[in-house]
Amino acid sequence: MKPTDSSTFFSTWTKFRSLLVALCSSLLLLSGCRQPQARPARVVNLQQTWELEPGDEVGGRVVTGGLGDVTIQLAGSKFHAPFDGEIEPAEQASCAIYSTPEVPAYLFRLCGLTGTRFGSVRAGQSLGSGDYLNFATLRRQPSGTWIIVEPSTGILERALSPGIRSALPDPVK
Repeated sequence: MKPTDSSTFFSTWTKFRSLLVALCSSLLLLSGCRQPQARPARVVNLQQTWELEPGDEVGGRVVTGGLGDVTIQLAGSKFHAPFDGEIEPAEQASCAIYSTPEVPAYLFRLCGLTGTRFGSVRAGQSLGSGDYLNFATLRRQPSGTWIIVEPSTGILERALSPGIRSALPDPVK
């Protein structure tokens, strides 16, 4: 090799390596810094309707509960998934829909939680926390619509005290 060939080689290799590092860095930045896609809100067609429902505004304030909801004072505590399932955004502001194959004919509307991450959840995993939770149990009707029904104490106990899951009977008869 001539001295000029060696210096040309190292110069070319240095440029190539710099280009390769820049390309790899750009790919990592582009793939790792993208905002996650927002999940679409789950549409739940309720058979019942009331004048005021969660998400409505009255007197400049957002309604977070309604007829059929149970309000639970969490005082900053976490609310846990009672079973493996899925958590999705709801149409109403500050609400989420929790579903589980353990009780497939039911959905659970959770309003007032913060720190909720949407997607698949495992039993006992935190669904969020808050000062209070408005909890509604929805049952699927043959027509495909949903109605609000009385919530199961067993499901609420599982979600509020995840350590007692195994001691409770089946939540829905």
